[in-house]
Amino acid sequence: MYIPNDNKVENQAELLDFMSRNSFATLVGVAENRPFATHLPFVVEEREGSVFLRSHLAKANPHGKMLLNGDALVMFQSPHAYISPKHYTSRQNVPTWNYIAVHCYGAVRILEDAEPVLQATMRQYEAEYEAQWDSLPELYKKRMKEGIIAFEIAVHTLEGKYKLSQNKTPDEKERITNALLQSDRTEIRETGEYMRHLVLNKNDDTEFP
Repeated sequence: MYIPNDNKVENQAELLDFMSRNSFATLVGVAENRPFATHLPFVVEEREGSVFLRSHLAKANPHGKMLLNGDALVMFQSPHAYISPKHYTSRQNVPTWNYIAVHCYGAVRILEDAEPVLQATMRQYEAEYEAQWDSLPELYKKRMKEGIIAFEIAVHTLEGKYKLSQNKTPDEKERITNALLQSDRTEIRETGEYMRHLVLNKNDDTEFP
């Protein structure tokens, strides 16, 4: 991912927080010299300073075979917003887009037992469902697990990009942030929240996305 110095983020704790908040990500692989993508929920973990991603996909998905080909790329992205040049002081400006993205590269390991991944996923997204899952017939659960491939990615390269008008003047950043916060679209308001906290450094009591 192309990351200008103004947009580079290397704080691992900050990136992990973003990934956990936006954990429905895109897994990218290559088959027969063509890129292939699968959209999946991920469990993001840090163990002894290292980052691990766990998920599962359908065994019928051809992406399962690509997991054996070496490194994988997982892309976390959201929120984003169009930025109008009307917020800038100079007329010699063009529209752009603000967004946050994190790319993770790592080695894939297929997990023989899918149960720990399923339990971690349930606890992350709907902890109450775990009791229902536990009560289901064992044969049903066995068949469900036989239809998926659980895997873990040990991340060796973590790239973070916050493109949030960092290169603009203080007044321009303030105008852009205020405009985004007034939008009726959730992803645009969230972009404004990130700008308010990360660019304007206003860490007040307002709820952070």
